[in-house]
Amino acid sequence: MTSINPYLIFNGNTEEAFNFYKSVFGGEFTMIMRYKDMPAEVPKGDANENDIMHVSLPIGKNTILMGSDSHDPKHKTTAGTNFNISVNADSEKDADKIYKGLSEGGKATMPMAKAFWGAYFGMLMDKFGIQWMVSSDDKEIQSS
Repeated sequence: MTSINPYLIFNGNTEEAFNFYKSVFGGEFTMIMRYKDMPAEVPKGDANENDIMHVSLPIGKNTILMGSDSHDPKHKTTAGTNFNISVNADSEKDADKIYKGLSEGGKATMPMAKAFWGAYFGMLMDKFGIQWMVSSDDKEIQSS
């Protein structure tokens, strides 16, 4: 089975963002490495030693949300403008819970509703500027 594992780059607030995502999805970090944990011979750019070099948070059976703090001063990130992350929930109830959690402090761009293709679907930008698409296409929703 193919899976997509989104990788998010932040400008120094990866830890805050991933603690927020953990509060929404649950689970535990399977890896969290800071720049200070890297071998001395590996270039670190201008990264703060406590910044996150890599973090992994499983958010489903086959998906791992990953991220890091940017450490290249020439490549500042613009959060949320170059991608969406799509989450397919098991039920309408789960989709609503995820949508509500992620939209806290953010901006709803499309409320959860039945879409023309039959899925229960909504879009939002979370408080960190990351754009999300939340959907569920379980049988209960398709028959309603």
